[in-house]
Amino acid sequence: MPVITFEMTPMTKDQKQQIAREFTDTVVRTTGVPEKSVYVLFHENTAEHIAVGDTLLCDTQWYKNQQKEG
Repeated sequence: MPVITFEMTPMTKDQKQQIAREFTDTVVRTTGVPEKSVYVLFHENTAEHIAVGDTLLCDTQWYKNQQKEG
């Protein structure tokens, strides 16, 4: 039973569905295990709970730019 854990900032239901579909397809194609045996776990963390080095993600310029675009 393959288990994939994916950690990221919050995502939409559609984004999670697409990620689950693509991860599952890849695992099934590569290993031959049945689709129903693949588990994808989503752990969503707010930007205040993630640090890149000693800087919180919410304080990075990249994140600020993403917030403007999104």
